[in-house]
Amino acid sequence: MSTFKLASRVFNTPRHTTHYLESGPADGPLIMFLHGWPEISLIWRAQMEAFAADGWHCVAPDMRGYGGSSAPTATDAYALENIVADMAELHDHLAAMPAIWVGHDWGSVVAGELVAHEPQRSRGVVLVSVPYFPTTNALPTLVPLVNRTLYPADLYPDGQWDYYRYYNTHFASAVADLDADKAASLASIYRRGDPASITQVAPNAKVTRKGGRFGQAHRAPPTPPDLALWPEADFAALVRAFEQHGFRAPCAWYLNDTANIDYAKRASNGGRLSLPVLFVNGDYDVMNTIHGNQLGDPMRATCTDLTVTSLPGGHWLPVECKTELVAAISNWLHSRKLR
Repeated sequence: MSTFKLASRVFNTPRHTTHYLESGPADGPLIMFLHGWPEISLIWRAQMEAFAADGWHCVAPDMRGYGGSSAPTATDAYALENIVADMAELHDHLAAMPAIWVGHDWGSVVAGELVAHEPQRSRGVVLVSVPYFPTTNALPTLVPLVNRTLYPADLYPDGQWDYYRYYNTHFASAVADLDADKAASLASIYRRGDPASITQVAPNAKVTRKGGRFGQAHRAPPTPPDLALWPEADFAALVRAFEQHGFRAPCAWYLNDTANIDYAKRASNGGRLSLPVLFVNGDYDVMNTIHGNQLGDPMRATCTDLTVTSLPGGHWLPVECKTELVAAISNWLHSRKLR
Protein backbone atom coordinates (compact mmCIF):
# COMPACT_ATOMS: atom_id res chain seq x y z
CA MET A 1 0.00 0.00 0.00
CA SER A 2 1.04 3.57 -0.61
CA THR A 3 2.51 5.49 2.28
CA PHE A 4 1.37 8.71 0.62
CA LYS A 5 -1.52 10.57 2.21
CA LEU A 6 -3.80 13.05 0.52
CA ALA A 7 -2.42 16.43 1.53
CA SER A 8 -4.71 19.48 1.49
CA ARG A 9 -3.23 22.54 -0.23
CA VAL A 10 -4.41 26.03 -1.12
CA PHE A 11 -3.08 28.08 -4.03
CA ASN A 12 -3.99 31.76 -4.31
CA THR A 13 -3.68 34.16 -7.21
CA PRO A 14 -5.16 37.66 -7.48
CA ARG A 15 -7.99 36.23 -9.59
CA HIS A 16 -8.78 32.91 -7.90
CA THR A 17 -8.22 30.57 -4.96
CA THR A 18 -7.89 26.85 -5.63
CA HIS A 19 -8.00 24.21 -2.94
CA TYR A 20 -6.45 20.96 -4.10
CA LEU A 21 -5.41 17.54 -2.89
CA GLU A 22 -1.90 16.30 -3.57
CA SER A 23 -0.28 12.91 -3.20
CA GLY A 24 2.71 10.95 -4.41
CA PRO A 25 6.35 11.93 -4.97
CA ALA A 26 6.80 15.58 -5.89
CA ASP A 27 9.36 14.61 -8.53
CA GLY A 28 7.11 11.99 -10.14
CA PRO A 29 5.35 12.50 -13.47
CA LEU A 30 2.39 14.82 -13.01
CA ILE A 31 -1.19 13.60 -13.32
CA MET A 32 -4.06 16.07 -12.81
CA PHE A 33 -7.54 14.86 -11.86
CA LEU A 34 -10.44 17.23 -12.65
CA HIS A 35 -13.86 16.49 -11.15
CA GLY A 36 -17.30 17.38 -12.49
CA TRP A 37 -20.83 18.03 -11.22
CA PRO A 38 -21.68 17.71 -8.34
CA GLU A 39 -18.34 16.48 -7.06
CA ILE A 40 -15.25 17.54 -5.13
CA SER A 41 -11.62 16.53 -5.40
CA LEU A 42 -12.18 13.57 -3.04
CA ILE A 43 -14.04 11.70 -5.75
CA TRP A 44 -10.58 10.77 -7.05
CA ARG A 45 -9.33 9.20 -3.79
CA ALA A 46 -9.01 5.65 -5.14
CA GLN A 47 -7.23 6.75 -8.31
CA MET A 48 -4.89 9.14 -6.48
CA GLU A 49 -3.91 6.47 -3.96
CA ALA A 50 -3.17 3.97 -6.72
CA PHE A 51 -1.20 6.33 -8.95
CA ALA A 52 0.72 7.84 -6.02
CA ALA A 53 1.78 4.32 -5.04
CA ASP A 54 2.96 3.84 -8.62
CA GLY A 55 5.20 6.91 -8.43
CA TRP A 56 2.98 9.59 -9.91
CA HIS A 57 2.66 13.12 -8.55
CA CYS A 58 -1.13 13.33 -8.22
CA VAL A 59 -3.10 16.58 -7.94
CA ALA A 60 -6.89 16.97 -7.75
CA PRO A 61 -8.32 20.49 -7.41
CA ASP A 62 -11.71 21.52 -6.18
CA MET A 63 -12.96 23.15 -9.35
CA ARG A 64 -14.30 26.70 -9.41
CA GLY A 65 -17.49 26.93 -7.31
CA TYR A 66 -16.76 23.75 -5.34
CA GLY A 67 -15.28 22.77 -1.99
CA GLY A 68 -12.53 25.03 -0.75
CA SER A 69 -12.06 26.93 -4.02
CA SER A 70 -13.44 30.36 -4.94
CA ALA A 71 -17.17 30.50 -5.70
CA PRO A 72 -17.86 33.83 -7.42
CA THR A 73 -21.41 35.16 -7.56
CA ALA A 74 -21.53 36.10 -11.24
CA THR A 75 -22.88 33.42 -13.55
CA ASP A 76 -20.38 34.24 -16.29
CA ALA A 77 -17.55 33.52 -13.87
CA TYR A 78 -18.25 29.84 -14.64
CA ALA A 79 -17.51 30.06 -18.34
CA LEU A 80 -14.97 27.45 -19.45
CA GLU A 81 -12.36 30.04 -20.41
CA ASN A 82 -12.16 31.15 -16.78
CA ILE A 83 -11.98 27.59 -15.49
CA VAL A 84 -9.23 26.63 -17.94
CA ALA A 85 -7.34 29.72 -16.74
CA ASP A 86 -7.66 28.42 -13.16
CA MET A 87 -6.11 25.12 -14.21
CA ALA A 88 -3.35 26.82 -16.20
CA GLU A 89 -2.40 28.92 -13.17
CA LEU A 90 -2.39 25.84 -10.94
CA HIS A 91 -0.31 23.97 -13.51
CA ASP A 92 2.24 26.80 -13.56
CA HIS A 93 2.34 26.74 -9.75
CA LEU A 94 3.14 23.01 -9.88
CA ALA A 95 6.26 23.72 -12.00
CA ALA A 96 4.43 23.20 -15.29
CA MET A 97 5.86 19.90 -16.49
CA PRO A 98 3.52 18.60 -19.20
CA ALA A 99 0.89 16.52 -17.41
CA ILE A 100 -1.56 13.74 -17.99
CA TRP A 101 -4.95 15.40 -17.53
CA VAL A 102 -7.82 13.20 -16.34
CA GLY A 103 -11.34 14.63 -16.27
CA HIS A 104 -14.76 13.31 -15.32
CA ASP A 105 -18.10 14.84 -16.34
CA TRP A 106 -17.58 18.64 -16.60
CA GLY A 107 -13.95 17.99 -15.63
CA SER A 108 -13.65 16.06 -18.89
CA VAL A 109 -14.91 19.13 -20.74
CA VAL A 110 -12.32 21.33 -18.99
CA ALA A 111 -9.53 18.86 -19.74
CA GLY A 112 -10.53 18.74 -23.41
CA GLU A 113 -10.66 22.53 -23.73
CA LEU A 114 -7.35 22.94 -21.91
CA VAL A 115 -5.46 20.59 -24.22
CA ALA A 116 -7.20 22.07 -27.28
CA HIS A 117 -6.11 25.61 -26.36
CA GLU A 118 -2.82 24.90 -24.57
CA PRO A 119 -1.52 21.54 -25.82
CA GLN A 120 1.97 22.26 -24.46
CA ARG A 121 0.61 21.59 -20.98
CA SER A 122 -0.21 17.96 -21.72
CA ARG A 123 1.30 14.62 -22.70
CA GLY A 124 -2.10 12.99 -22.97
CA VAL A 125 -5.68 13.35 -21.79
CA VAL A 126 -8.17 10.93 -20.25
CA LEU A 127 -11.86 11.79 -20.64
CA VAL A 128 -14.13 9.82 -18.31
CA SER A 129 -17.87 9.55 -19.07
CA VAL A 130 -18.20 12.73 -21.16
CA PRO A 131 -16.66 12.59 -24.65
CA TYR A 132 -14.81 15.42 -26.37
CA PHE A 133 -16.65 17.88 -28.60
CA PRO A 134 -14.65 20.38 -30.69
CA THR A 135 -17.62 22.78 -30.41
CA THR A 136 -17.69 22.00 -26.65
CA ASN A 137 -20.30 20.49 -24.35
CA ALA A 138 -23.29 22.78 -24.95
CA LEU A 139 -26.93 22.36 -25.90
CA PRO A 140 -26.38 23.40 -29.56
CA THR A 141 -23.73 20.66 -29.77
CA LEU A 142 -25.56 17.95 -27.84
CA VAL A 143 -29.15 18.18 -29.07
CA PRO A 144 -28.39 17.38 -32.76
CA LEU A 145 -26.69 14.17 -31.56
CA VAL A 146 -29.71 12.89 -29.59
CA ASN A 147 -30.85 9.35 -30.40
CA ARG A 148 -34.25 10.15 -31.92
CA THR A 149 -35.32 6.50 -31.86
CA LEU A 150 -35.29 6.63 -28.07
CA TYR A 151 -36.18 10.33 -27.82
CA PRO A 152 -38.66 11.35 -30.56
CA ALA A 153 -38.31 15.09 -31.20
CA ASP A 154 -42.00 15.82 -30.67
CA LEU A 155 -41.94 14.26 -27.18
CA TYR A 156 -38.38 15.01 -26.10
CA PRO A 157 -37.07 18.00 -28.07
CA ASP A 158 -33.86 18.10 -26.03
CA GLY A 159 -33.61 14.35 -25.45
CA GLN A 160 -31.72 13.41 -22.30
CA TRP A 161 -30.49 17.01 -22.08
CA ASP A 162 -33.87 18.34 -20.94
CA TYR A 163 -32.42 18.90 -17.44
CA TYR A 164 -29.68 21.08 -19.00
CA ARG A 165 -32.35 23.18 -20.73
CA TYR A 166 -34.23 23.42 -17.42
CA TYR A 167 -31.21 25.06 -15.78
CA ASN A 168 -31.37 27.72 -18.49
CA THR A 169 -35.13 28.29 -18.16
CA HIS A 170 -35.76 27.75 -14.42
CA PHE A 171 -32.37 28.22 -12.79
CA ALA A 172 -33.48 29.57 -9.42
CA SER A 173 -36.04 26.84 -8.82
CA ALA A 174 -33.67 24.10 -10.06
CA VAL A 175 -31.06 25.23 -7.53
CA ALA A 176 -33.62 25.65 -4.75
CA ASP A 177 -34.86 22.09 -5.26
CA LEU A 178 -31.33 20.70 -4.94
CA ASP A 179 -30.56 22.93 -1.95
CA ALA A 180 -33.75 21.95 -0.07
CA ASP A 181 -32.06 18.81 1.31
CA LYS A 182 -28.47 18.76 0.15
CA ALA A 183 -27.52 15.41 1.67
CA ALA A 184 -30.57 13.70 0.15
CA SER A 185 -29.94 15.39 -3.22
CA LEU A 186 -26.37 14.09 -3.30
CA ALA A 187 -27.38 10.61 -2.15
CA SER A 188 -30.10 10.44 -4.82
CA ILE A 189 -27.69 11.58 -7.55
CA TYR A 190 -24.93 9.08 -6.71
CA ARG A 191 -26.49 5.75 -7.66
CA ARG A 192 -24.99 2.83 -9.55
CA GLY A 193 -25.75 2.23 -13.18
CA ASP A 194 -28.47 -0.22 -14.17
CA PRO A 195 -27.92 -2.25 -17.36
CA ALA A 196 -31.68 -2.23 -18.04
CA SER A 197 -31.74 1.59 -18.10
CA ILE A 198 -29.85 1.90 -21.38
CA THR A 199 -32.94 1.13 -23.48
CA GLN A 200 -35.19 3.39 -21.39
CA VAL A 201 -35.84 7.14 -21.40
CA ALA A 202 -33.55 8.82 -18.88
CA PRO A 203 -35.19 10.53 -15.88
CA ASN A 204 -33.26 13.68 -16.83
CA ALA A 205 -35.31 13.83 -20.04
CA LYS A 206 -38.48 14.48 -18.01
CA VAL A 207 -37.40 17.31 -15.71
CA THR A 208 -39.35 20.08 -17.45
CA ARG A 209 -42.60 18.11 -17.64
CA LYS A 210 -42.26 17.16 -13.94
CA GLY A 211 -41.67 20.78 -12.93
CA GLY A 212 -38.17 20.01 -11.65
CA ARG A 213 -35.78 17.16 -10.92
CA PHE A 214 -37.83 16.06 -7.91
CA GLY A 215 -41.25 16.94 -9.32
CA GLN A 216 -43.85 18.72 -7.22
CA ALA A 217 -42.09 17.81 -3.96
CA HIS A 218 -39.32 20.24 -4.94
CA ARG A 219 -36.87 18.36 -2.74
CA ALA A 220 -35.07 15.04 -2.88
CA PRO A 221 -36.80 12.14 -1.14
CA PRO A 222 -35.00 10.83 1.97
CA THR A 223 -32.23 8.71 0.48
CA PRO A 224 -29.42 6.82 2.22
CA PRO A 225 -26.05 7.20 0.49
CA ASP A 226 -24.53 4.24 -1.34
CA LEU A 227 -21.38 3.75 0.73
CA ALA A 228 -19.97 1.39 -1.86
CA LEU A 229 -19.50 4.51 -4.00
CA TRP A 230 -18.40 7.10 -1.44
CA PRO A 231 -16.71 5.95 1.79
CA GLU A 232 -18.69 7.29 4.74
CA ALA A 233 -16.16 9.95 5.73
CA ASP A 234 -15.77 11.13 2.13
CA PHE A 235 -19.53 11.38 1.60
CA ALA A 236 -19.74 13.40 4.81
CA ALA A 237 -17.06 15.74 3.43
CA LEU A 238 -18.99 16.04 0.17
CA VAL A 239 -22.15 16.97 2.06
CA ARG A 240 -20.27 19.51 4.20
CA ALA A 241 -18.91 21.18 1.06
CA PHE A 242 -22.42 21.54 -0.37
CA GLU A 243 -23.92 22.57 2.96
CA GLN A 244 -21.44 25.43 2.98
CA HIS A 245 -21.83 26.70 -0.58
CA GLY A 246 -24.94 25.05 -2.02
CA PHE A 247 -25.64 24.04 -5.62
CA ARG A 248 -25.85 27.48 -7.22
CA ALA A 249 -22.23 27.82 -8.34
CA PRO A 250 -21.90 24.23 -9.60
CA CYS A 251 -25.12 24.57 -11.59
CA ALA A 252 -23.98 27.90 -13.06
CA TRP A 253 -21.53 25.91 -15.19
CA TYR A 254 -24.57 25.06 -17.38
CA LEU A 255 -25.44 28.68 -18.15
CA ASN A 256 -22.56 29.74 -20.42
CA ASP A 257 -23.16 27.96 -23.72
CA THR A 258 -22.67 31.01 -25.95
CA ALA A 259 -19.39 32.03 -24.33
CA ASN A 260 -18.18 28.44 -24.22
CA ILE A 261 -18.88 27.82 -27.90
CA ASP A 262 -17.08 31.06 -28.78
CA TYR A 263 -14.11 29.95 -26.68
CA ALA A 264 -14.04 26.49 -28.28
CA LYS A 265 -14.01 28.06 -31.75
CA ARG A 266 -10.81 29.93 -30.85
CA ALA A 267 -8.84 26.70 -30.38
CA SER A 268 -6.24 26.03 -33.04
CA ASN A 269 -6.83 23.45 -35.80
CA GLY A 270 -10.59 23.53 -35.35
CA GLY A 271 -10.26 21.95 -31.94
CA ARG A 272 -8.56 18.83 -33.30
CA LEU A 273 -6.53 16.94 -30.70
CA SER A 274 -3.36 15.28 -31.93
CA LEU A 275 -2.02 14.11 -28.56
CA PRO A 276 -3.05 10.72 -27.15
CA VAL A 277 -6.65 10.64 -25.90
CA LEU A 278 -8.35 7.93 -23.85
CA PHE A 279 -12.13 7.96 -23.54
CA VAL A 280 -13.62 5.78 -20.80
CA ASN A 281 -17.26 4.96 -21.49
CA GLY A 282 -19.77 3.91 -18.86
CA ASP A 283 -21.75 1.09 -20.42
CA TYR A 284 -24.81 1.88 -18.26
CA ASP A 285 -24.53 5.67 -18.45
CA VAL A 286 -27.94 6.71 -19.77
CA MET A 287 -26.75 10.27 -20.34
CA ASN A 288 -23.35 9.90 -21.93
CA THR A 289 -22.70 6.42 -23.31
CA ILE A 290 -21.34 6.63 -26.85
CA HIS A 291 -22.57 3.13 -27.73
CA GLY A 292 -25.57 2.87 -30.03
CA ASN A 293 -25.77 6.59 -30.80
CA GLN A 294 -23.90 9.50 -32.40
CA LEU A 295 -22.57 11.09 -29.21
CA GLY A 296 -19.01 9.92 -29.80
CA ASP A 297 -18.85 10.84 -33.50
CA PRO A 298 -17.36 14.35 -33.09
CA MET A 299 -14.63 12.92 -30.82
CA ARG A 300 -13.80 10.15 -33.26
CA ALA A 301 -13.56 12.70 -36.08
CA THR A 302 -11.27 15.16 -34.27
CA CYS A 303 -8.97 13.04 -32.07
CA THR A 304 -6.18 11.57 -34.19
CA ASP A 305 -4.81 9.23 -31.48
CA LEU A 306 -7.99 8.03 -29.76
CA THR A 307 -8.42 4.96 -27.59
CA VAL A 308 -11.90 4.03 -26.38
CA THR A 309 -12.54 1.60 -23.55
CA SER A 310 -15.67 0.74 -21.59
CA LEU A 311 -16.40 -0.10 -17.98
CA PRO A 312 -19.48 -1.89 -16.59
CA GLY A 313 -20.85 1.09 -14.70
CA GLY A 314 -23.09 4.11 -14.92
CA HIS A 315 -22.03 7.75 -14.86
CA TRP A 316 -20.04 7.87 -11.62
CA LEU A 317 -17.10 5.76 -12.75
CA PRO A 318 -14.43 7.23 -10.41
CA VAL A 319 -16.39 5.87 -7.44
CA GLU A 320 -18.45 3.12 -9.06
CA CYS A 321 -15.58 1.36 -10.86
CA LYS A 322 -12.63 2.46 -8.71
CA THR A 323 -10.05 -0.24 -9.50
CA GLU A 324 -11.31 -0.81 -13.04
CA LEU A 325 -10.76 2.87 -13.86
CA VAL A 326 -7.23 2.74 -12.44
CA ALA A 327 -6.51 -0.31 -14.62
CA ALA A 328 -7.99 1.31 -17.74
CA ILE A 329 -5.87 4.43 -17.34
CA SER A 330 -2.72 2.47 -16.42
CA ASN A 331 -3.06 0.15 -19.41
CA TRP A 332 -3.47 3.09 -21.76
CA LEU A 333 -0.49 4.95 -20.26
CA HIS A 334 1.71 1.91 -20.86
CA SER A 335 0.32 1.26 -24.32
CA ARG A 336 1.01 4.84 -25.41
CA LYS A 337 4.43 4.82 -23.69
CA LEU A 338 3.38 7.69 -21.42
CA ARG A 339 4.77 5.95 -18.35
